[in-house]
Amino acid sequence: MTRFQVVLVLALLLVSSVAGGAAAVAAENTDPGPTPQPTAVAPGSSEAGPAGAEAGGTVLWIPLDDVIATVSAGYLVDGIHEAARRNARAAVIQLDTPGGLDPSMRRIIKAILASPIPVAVYVAPQGARAASAGVYIGYSAHVLAMAPGTNLGAATPVSMGGKMDSTMTAKVTNDAEAYIRSLARLRGRNEAWAARAVRKAVSLPASDAVREGVADFVAADPRSLLSQMDGRVVQVAGDSAHVIRCARAEITEYRKSVRYQLLSILNNPNVAYMLLLLGFYGLFFELSNPGAIFPGVMGAISLILGLFALQSLSLNYAGLLLLVLGVILFFLETQLTSHGLLAIGGTVSLFAGSILLIDAPEPYLRVSLKVIIPAVVATAAFFLFAVSMALRAQRRKVISGREGLVGSRGTTRTPLSPEGKVFVAGEHWTAVSLTGEPIPAGTEVEVVSVDHLKIKVKPVEPS
Repeated sequence: MTRFQVVLVLALLLVSSVAGGAAAVAAENTDPGPTPQPTAVAPGSSEAGPAGAEAGGTVLWIPLDDVIATVSAGYLVDGIHEAARRNARAAVIQLDTPGGLDPSMRRIIKAILASPIPVAVYVAPQGARAASAGVYIGYSAHVLAMAPGTNLGAATPVSMGGKMDSTMTAKVTNDAEAYIRSLARLRGRNEAWAARAVRKAVSLPASDAVREGVADFVAADPRSLLSQMDGRVVQVAGDSAHVIRCARAEITEYRKSVRYQLLSILNNPNVAYMLLLLGFYGLFFELSNPGAIFPGVMGAISLILGLFALQSLSLNYAGLLLLVLGVILFFLETQLTSHGLLAIGGTVSLFAGSILLIDAPEPYLRVSLKVIIPAVVATAAFFLFAVSMALRAQRRKVISGREGLVGSRGTTRTPLSPEGKVFVAGEHWTAVSLTGEPIPAGTEVEVVSVDHLKIKVKPVEPS
């Protein structure tokens, strides 16, 4: 394979994987629900009513449709801090999440509890959910509202990185129950249901959540949410009886910065996996073709980004070692003649490593089989194709160099007695008669062997 072909293959792999990862993340984050529309604030109005100055101001809208992890927690915490910095009437977290990591969840809850302004959690749009970690975040909010057709629940903690024994399971479950009970008492929510959500993984639709005293109300859209929040008395940091005034507030969306958008893409397990593979491929191509530079540089960058992306996930080092072993076996297949055995071993190792790479109980925290299977099949197909082409080249008759002369036919230009000149393959060669017997000029001969710059020939038998 030429250097240009190597660079082209790696570039295509890089573009396709990053584009695929970005498309996957974008697909997961589509349809974030009703977009809040900015509302004009009537100047010079009084404090008492909806048209008063107290009813003006802004509400910072923070949408999140993602797993609760390091990046999403940073985004939400920054949004809450920004709302406080702007002295907004409230911060609203529009939440749609399957759950996530306990440390990230607790970081968000700490920010909500320490906020000097009200923080509302709005489970939306229709069809959204606040599961697992989302329940704890909802319980910690000053206001918990839900759109029609949404649900929340299933707050049972699960292990990251291996199965827990009965003692550890009891400790983790008791800790989670005590935590959510404390949040329920703080916000006056249904404590008994919260305990069942932890121990029995129960869930509730929006209307039942309001009836059970879990959620405060159902809101069909952002304006309905703010209207029903208005006038509620809540406890915020530094004010035990804060009155929410937001019915006529202007809604301002807190958008993810470019940094958070990039980090969100990297936080996807599928993207992390593809970056690891690209890193291994880049280093492989660089070692196979020293001096190509581009594959080595891109491979190193991809490998570092892939390892960075895995830092917030439960990395299984056995899976990572199997990935490395698979790449090594593929590399050895190109250096040794194993007739495909090393490539088969590399395929098995790569597939097993891909499955074991991230040890997580929830599917959204693991690498998808829809990514693993095409990646492994494409890798195996590429290397098996390369090996088959190499074997075919080895079996092909040599047509260049000194070895390519063997079997070629030419004509004696001078008598060979036993040495003379022969014209073969477009060149004049010093030739020696194989048998030592003289061969007349003009005789058709066949090359039998090559010894440095002298060939041995024999006359061609007449057919």
